Formats: sequence, C-alpha cells, structure tokens
Amino acid sequence: MTDVEDLWENGPSGQLAATTDGCILVVNTTLASWLGSTPNALCGKQINDLFTVGGRIHYETHLSPLLQMSGRLDEISIELQSVDGSRRSVFLSANVKSGDDGRPALLRVAIHDARERRSYERALLEERQRAESALARAESLTDTLRRSLLPPSLSVPQGLSAAAHYQPSMQDIGGDFYDLFPLSHNTSGFFLGDVCGKGPEAAAITSLTRYTLRTAAVIDPDPITVLQRLNDVLGQEFRGGQPRFCTVLFGTLTPDDGGFTVRLAGGGHPAPLLLGGSGEVGYLDVSGGMAVGLTDRPRFVAASFRLDPGDTMLLYSDGLTEARVGAGIHRYDDDGALRTFMTTLAPATTDVVVTEIRSLLDSFGSGVEDDTAVLALGVPKQAL
Repeated sequence: MTDVEDLWENGPSGQLAATTDGCILVVNTTLASWLGSTPNALCGKQINDLFTVGGRIHYETHLSPLLQMSGRLDEISIELQSVDGSRRSVFLSANVKSGDDGRPALLRVAIHDARERRSYERALLEERQRAESALARAESLTDTLRRSLLPPSLSVPQGLSAAAHYQPSMQDIGGDFYDLFPLSHNTSGFFLGDVCGKGPEAAAITSLTRYTLRTAAVIDPDPITVLQRLNDVLGQEFRGGQPRFCTVLFGTLTPDDGGFTVRLAGGGHPAPLLLGGSGEVGYLDVSGGMAVGLTDRPRFVAASFRLDPGDTMLLYSDGLTEARVGAGIHRYDDDGALRTFMTTLAPATTDVVVTEIRSLLDSFGSGVEDDTAVLALGVPKQAL
C-alpha cells in the first residue's frame, strides 16, 4: 500500500465518495471502523443510512438539498450510528465533483470526529457558566454591601426638608456616606463624607465611620468633639497598619424661630453650598480642616449659621466636582462650575436641587469616575 493509499484508508478522518443521489461508492477503513462495519459492507448503502434517525431526517430535508444547490457543506454537526447502536458526534463536510459536461457527477464527503471538541466545548461552557454565576454573586454582594453603607431612610425633623442621592462607582465599592438622624427631641445630627480608597477595606472603614459618628454625637453633639472622637477611633483601629482616613462634614440642626440653627465642623471635606432664599449662592466657610484619621493632633474647623425659610444647604462628595468633562484632564468644578450651576437654580427646594444634580451626573456619562453622594437640607418657605 502506497503512502497515499494509507492516508486515504487510515487517516484521522472518515472519507467516502458517493453518487449524486447519495449511493456510497467507496468508504475508507477509518469511517468503517467508527461504524463497526467494513468498507465493502458499506458500499451500496445510502449516505443517510450512516446517521441516527434525527440525522437522517436532517440530511434528507436540509443537507442534501443544500449540497445540490450550493455544491458544498462545511462542518455540519451530525451523529453517526454504528452497527451496535452507539452514537458518535461528527462534523460533516462535502463538495460536488462535476463531470466533463459540467453536471454534478460525484459527492466527496469528509467526516471528522467531534467528540473531543464537543467535550472541550461543554467544559468551556460549564466554566463560563460558573464564572458568570460567580460574577453575578459578587455583583449581588457588592450591591448589598453598598446599600448597607447608606441609611435606609433619612429621619427628617419637623419643619425641615431633605433629599439625598448616591451614585455608586462602576469600578468598585466606594467609600461615600451620609446620614440625617435624631439626637434629642429638638436636635438632629447630619453628616456626609468620603473614605479614602475603594473595595472591601474602604467599605469596612465606611461602616465604622458611620456608626462612630452617630455614637459620638449621642455622647456629645459638639461637632468638633464628634470629629475628634472619630479621629481617635480611626487611629486606634489601624494603629501600626496602613493609615485609614476620611474627609467629612458633621453638623447639628436645632429649630429656631421658624428656621434652624446649624453648627457645622469640617474635616478636609469640600465646603457645602448655601442657596439662599433670596437667590444668592455661596460657600459655607469650613476650609482649613484636616482629613480625619491622618494624625493624632488634627485641626478641624467649625462654623455656625441659620437656615431660614427658603434656604437650602447642599453637601456633596468629590465624585461630583471631580467628574471628567470634555477632552483631557479637565474636571467639572475646576473653574467653579458647581456654584454657577446652583446659582441658576436658586432659590430651590431640596428635591429640585437633588433632581438637577442627578441629571447633571447623568450628562457626564463615563466622566463620573468615583462614587458620588449628595445631601440637601432646607427649610421650606412659609405659606402666606
């Protein structure tokens, strides 16, 4: 037997030739062995006799007409059925040899064993499904963790209006947090801040910070004292390890002659904006305060002011001000755009302010690279 004959008979793929009506003329040894038969026994049979019942129907109704029309088939998935009834997944390819008159004269068919490839594809699919399931579980856990770091609802005292929004980062769990909660029958506490870093460690600091602020405020609501206690806790919790710190604004609200007296302390956080009932907009001066947790001897800055009817105070995190806009590295508030934007709204209620900021964030699209929290507190105008 020559090398060419041996390649035909014993090559890695099944080979056969048949008449244009599907009658087998010659079969190689490889295909015959897959079928549990011999080449001589298969000669004279129809091609569709090699397949399972479903394969025969598929060949007769689709593959054979397609082969006659286009002159070729490429890697069609089908199943062979051997003499003992066992099945073998294969890929069938075929083309038509034309005679001297240009008419179809012979069918040339190559059949490749697909069992290993099918096994690989099944393993790949199973692995992909496991990966997608793990990703879904991780995303669900991340979403649950994000929700757990924010208050389920704001405890708004009588005479005050409040609205908040939190937009998570698409990259990882962030560290923005806020709250509005009662301290006594006539005093409420509020805060908004941002923990340095992202991921589970930042989430742990965020949770610790939120509960420490609430607990410290119950013991002594003085804003400077509250930030100092938080600084002590962060320093003790992570002493000797990597420093963990946050920027934060903490304040108290006390009803006062139709409005509220606000006592506020800043620890390295962007200054809040006050939208006056007269339409004026300005920053509340708490600049100069240090981030909480950086040093054993921090400096925090306090301020006191009134919220009168028609006034709205806006607290926000740097996910808003540092959103990327346009080309290059330009950030939204590099040129004081936030104050200008608020000036176009003032005077405005808390709901209007937060709704407009949500629309603003949406307009930035992928330019919002950090999670963002906003908290608006205001005193509604009294009806005449």
